Amino acid sequence: MNQPASQAQQGGPDASATPEPLRPAADTAGPPPAGKRRGGPAFGRLDVRNLSLLGVLLALIIVGGITRPQEFLDVNNLQLVLTQASVIGVVTVGVTFVITSGGIDLSVGAIVALSSVWATTVATQEYGFFGILLTAVLVGLGCGLVNGLLIAYGGMVPFIATLAMLASARGLALQLTGGKTQIVSVKSVLDLGVRDSYILGIPPLVLVFAAVTIVGWLVLNRTTFGRRTVAVGGNPEATRLAGIDVRRQRLYLYLLSGLCCGIAAFLLIILAGSGQNTNGNLYELDAIAAAIIGGTLLTGGRGTIVGSVLGVLIFTTITNIFALNNLQSDVQQIAKGAIIVAAVLVQRRTARSGEA
Repeated sequence: MNQPASQAQQGGPDASATPEPLRPAADTAGPPPAGKRRGGPAFGRLDVRNLSLLGVLLALIIVGGITRPQEFLDVNNLQLVLTQASVIGVVTVGVTFVITSGGIDLSVGAIVALSSVWATTVATQEYGFFGILLTAVLVGLGCGLVNGLLIAYGGMVPFIATLAMLASARGLALQLTGGKTQIVSVKSVLDLGVRDSYILGIPPLVLVFAAVTIVGWLVLNRTTFGRRTVAVGGNPEATRLAGIDVRRQRLYLYLLSGLCCGIAAFLLIILAGSGQNTNGNLYELDAIAAAIIGGTLLTGGRGTIVGSVLGVLIFTTITNIFALNNLQSDVQQIAKGAIIVAAVLVQRRTARSGEA
């Protein structure tokens, strides 16, 4: 009965075993692996969710082809769908980063409006193409900087800070225009919206959207900036203890969102040939909804650029189908609401199965 004790006293195998080294503090304090968080992949791989979204998009294309085959499947209409998706799609890329970090940005639509009207003032148009582009981008970055400073260093709740920016930017846009439409007279800008500027049948706006999507995917999935974004959304306190400046990261993310809004404003100027204080109306809701149905968690810690882009294409296709079939906009909003609710329920079920 006392044999194990005697072996230990005599230097048996248990006593001579080398103790297991302690795990470094960073491993225990740092955020959990991205792929293990909340029961799903953190990045935009073509996973089961994205495949299901692709299936929904294909089903909508079939519905459009059946209900209005000549109009919906026309090349001009498909180009229009992609062009309309480009503007809100660029905004959604920036919103996806913010939501992945556990934040929210309700001001993106108002920032697009302010950037577009500021960039189309007569004084700005005197500097031509680059004057309009630079102004739109700088205004977007400025608004993003204000949001980031208020949230990251001012300690304001993202919902309140961006809601204040929404009201302020809309008011300033209205003041700049006086409620009037500002017509663009710069030919080099207007030429990008005509068919002669298409490259292999692809509108320039779609190419910009594709470039922003690719860059966003690479940044989120292949850089330390993307990993820090996911970490901040998954567990900000553990991320801080791991040595990452959480406040600075959040500031950068709202700057990124503002940059995307500035780019989207310039695309909208090309598309509409004007700047209006009503531009970007409800863009914040469409962008957030597209990110949610794409698989980005509202609570943060997981984001997917591919899913967000598919969400944008789904909503844009629905809008186009409803317009071609002369269906009322209220029915369209009901359909969008049902899709959002279904996506959130799927997210909750996925999160619970991952925690089990």
